[in-house]
Amino acid sequence: MKLKLAILLWGASPDQPHLCATPFFHAAAAAAMDVEVEIYFTSKSVLLLVPGAAANLYAGKNRDMSIYEHMCQAAAHGVKFFACSDAMAAHGVDPAKLIEEYSGVGGAAAFMGRVLDETWSTLSY
Repeated sequence: MKLKLAILLWGASPDQPHLCATPFFHAAAAAAMDVEVEIYFTSKSVLLLVPGAAANLYAGKNRDMSIYEHMCQAAAHGVKFFACSDAMAAHGVDPAKLIEEYSGVGGAAAFMGRVLDETWSTLSY
């Protein structure tokens, strides 16, 4: 059984909040099962790391938890958040001004390293 999971966020962005909760829900569930979990933010998903951006986003009409609260739940279970430096530059995101849950830079090479490592499982959203 693999105990490491890397998740790529590509289609999940503030423009489509209905796609944003599930990756964090799955990440939190895996981490609660003692799985090491990393989430790689690419494309417009890096915008979710800007303070306040995810706080007012909800996956649907049920407003029990914001996307940011889902992110915090995952982080509380030990999930690490990495962002692509190229995506941040492309979308004007300052890496020095991100949410406290942000773990650092991790782009294509880092994620592909996880994909090619047989000890890791991967998911893409």
